[in-house]
Amino acid sequence: MAKLPPFPGTTGRRDWRTAFDAIRKLLSNGDDTTQVFRIMRALNVGNAPMNYARFIATEEGGRMAYERIELAQRFTDQAFVASFAPGTVGAAYRHFLETTGYSADGLAEISKINREEDMPHPYAWFGRRVRDTHDIWHVLTGYQADESLGEAALVAFSYAQVGGLGWAFIGGAAALKSLKVTGNTLFAKAVWEGYRNGRKAKWISGEDYLKLLHEPIDAARARLNIVTPTAYLRAQRELGAEMASYLSAPKTGKPVAEPERIAA
Repeated sequence: MAKLPPFPGTTGRRDWRTAFDAIRKLLSNGDDTTQVFRIMRALNVGNAPMNYARFIATEEGGRMAYERIELAQRFTDQAFVASFAPGTVGAAYRHFLETTGYSADGLAEISKINREEDMPHPYAWFGRRVRDTHDIWHVLTGYQADESLGEAALVAFSYAQVGGLGWAFIGGAAALKSLKVTGNTLFAKAVWEGYRNGRKAKWISGEDYLKLLHEPIDAARARLNIVTPTAYLRAQRELGAEMASYLSAPKTGKPVAEPERIAA
């Protein structure tokens, strides 16, 4: 595979000071999504050219890179989101948006702390593509988005799929902290399973999402080799809602536990 030049303006060195400051804040408040993007910028050195080279080497990647469609714009178009037939990936994504209140443009706005996000550069475009399909990965994998367990498992899945030390750093930290908070290994095992399932699955970043959204969801999962996350479902069931979301505040707005009591 061709070796591409680094992201313009980057030093090639990881910023561990920023990464540790951000993970400390994220582990105190799992809803502080800004810290995720700080960690990605600090640790995902060399990740952009690696994934972009892999993308344009796929059968459809060159065409999609040439077209350079901004998926966040499509995913915030209500008519587009309403167009998917029942039982499809797109219908499941629509249900996800309706039930969680999340949106593609909301995630895009948070990510703008990284100046590279909006650069007119192929790497930046591909990075936005990965960012804007994060919630579709939730839908495909079955990892719940509004709980710590589901996010940590998907982070591990993402590390297996696209690399980037930032993903591993977040998933590993959440799993390690869970051993103390939950008093067992269920959470950590679910995170490890997420990594293993990500390794087994087809490279989802190479998919044409505008076609994938119209595909029946069960058929899409089978084609992409996305398997049922049994360890995750067991952990979710046995830990219960409070411990499965130990990093995040519940919907009542009350914290699950005082930050100083669950600090890593």
